[in-house]
Amino acid sequence: MIQPERVTALNNEPVRRGKYVLYWMQAAQRAEYNHALEYAIEKANALKKPVLAAFGLTDKYPDANLRHYYFMLEGLSRTRSALEQRGIQLVVRHQSPDLAASELAHDASLVVVDTGHLRIQRRWRKTVAAKVNCPLFEVETNLVVPVEQASVKENFSAGTFRPRITHKLKCYLLPLKHGKPRVDSLGLRFRSFNVDNVDKAVAHLDVDRTVDRVATFRGGTAEAKSRLSNFLKNKLVDYAKLRNDPNADCTSNMSPYLHFGQISPLYIALEVIKTKSPAKDAYLEELIVRRELSYNFVFYNADYDKFKSLPPWVVRTLNYHRRDKRQYNYSLADFENARTHDPYWNAAQKQMLITGKMHGYMRMYWGKKILQWTRTPRQAFKIALYLNNKYELDGRDPNGFAGVAWCFGKHDRAWAERPVFGKVRYMNAAGLKRKFDPDQYVKKIECLEKEGLKLLAGEY
Repeated sequence: MIQPERVTALNNEPVRRGKYVLYWMQAAQRAEYNHALEYAIEKANALKKPVLAAFGLTDKYPDANLRHYYFMLEGLSRTRSALEQRGIQLVVRHQSPDLAASELAHDASLVVVDTGHLRIQRRWRKTVAAKVNCPLFEVETNLVVPVEQASVKENFSAGTFRPRITHKLKCYLLPLKHGKPRVDSLGLRFRSFNVDNVDKAVAHLDVDRTVDRVATFRGGTAEAKSRLSNFLKNKLVDYAKLRNDPNADCTSNMSPYLHFGQISPLYIALEVIKTKSPAKDAYLEELIVRRELSYNFVFYNADYDKFKSLPPWVVRTLNYHRRDKRQYNYSLADFENARTHDPYWNAAQKQMLITGKMHGYMRMYWGKKILQWTRTPRQAFKIALYLNNKYELDGRDPNGFAGVAWCFGKHDRAWAERPVFGKVRYMNAAGLKRKFDPDQYVKKIECLEKEGLKLLAGEY
């Protein structure tokens, strides 16, 4: 049975005599370890109805482009097959998600949707809740601890958030039982956008094609689990020591899969806990405390994608130093095309352009330098967010919004005052050299360019 704390009723409509229970899949694009799907199965079995899954495929998701759509559709095509094996038909509609859900809810007894925390996701759910004539339940499945259970307010830092969420973990770090629908929906007839051939599916979409797909990551739950297995077997043991070394290839690369809901953070956490690695606590800190702090940020701060989302002390200190002389002053085009004087920054930008994912430690350095080399802090914030959302597979995500904001002082403390940065934490190339060999990192990125993206997936 799904924990009631994960479930929120979004309207007060009564259950109807419908033909099925509709699971509106949107943020959790997977057929396993999905609390929303399991809740739909529970409700359907009690009503002796089939479960019909629906997905709305919009061309206009903010800041999304071909890179993101291709990865998402690779996963969605595999999820469709996995759902079918469980007797659940997935209907994909090439239209706005709220419209797709509202139309398919006409014949539903009730609707279940996975939780979405970003502005557009919350607006979709609010729209559907008002339109449908049956209950709409939202179920949290992309967090280990539901956001309002972890904390009732926005938290200043990981230091204040950690004890709050840690206190709740014993209630939520529990395996999820998978149910079987008593009635299948495979015989129901619906028109559906074909996602089985991803190339053909993408060709029918009217999306931004200025950023191409990547060769380094393939979408889907099976791919995510394969990468996780390799990480647990070969990399976790050194994670605490080497996670900040981009030359060591010691990260899990789960963030693109978590962003699209292709793998469950609860599943990852339980698999990590099973290991005997002394580094597992370091990884769980990132997966649970740091990741879910970012959801706390976007849930409680309506301005999460704006400069004014930063703490008052940060806004004051950056504004005070906004007229400080910059040694370098780059444009968006300079940054986007990796045309700065700094080979380490350029390499980080190129890694993102080529692979769709920048190493986490380099992303911190990357964001700090945009702040240092842009005319104003507000302009720098916009540039960093724009580039992160455009090129990162895990961009347009609570982690991405919080990560960019961190580079500008969010979830951090005040440091010694200096030009341009004020009291915001500073990073420089000398700091990189204390952590790892940045010249080796540059050479690796140069190899990526020279080999024309022919490296096997998983090298980054």
